[in-house]
Amino acid sequence: MTAKEWLSDFAAVLGVDAPSEEQIRDLLRLAGEAAHASERFAAPVACWLAARAGLSPAEVLEVLEKWQKSGLQRS
Repeated sequence: MTAKEWLSDFAAVLGVDAPSEEQIRDLLRLAGEAAHASERFAAPVACWLAARAGLSPAEVLEVLEKWQKSGLQRS
């Protein structure tokens, strides 16, 4: 089973649409940013936080970019 097939099947179980190619790309970018800025486990949790906030993957990347530019991130 491919990742796309698994995601499609799991989305059906959850009763939601499967993510588009663009949404997958944006989620992977978010996950990568989170993992590289801190620890690896931050990647899935960042995606969960985005969903809890009700933001699309593209919207959360905009928020992330503003946060990174603000200088408010811990070093």
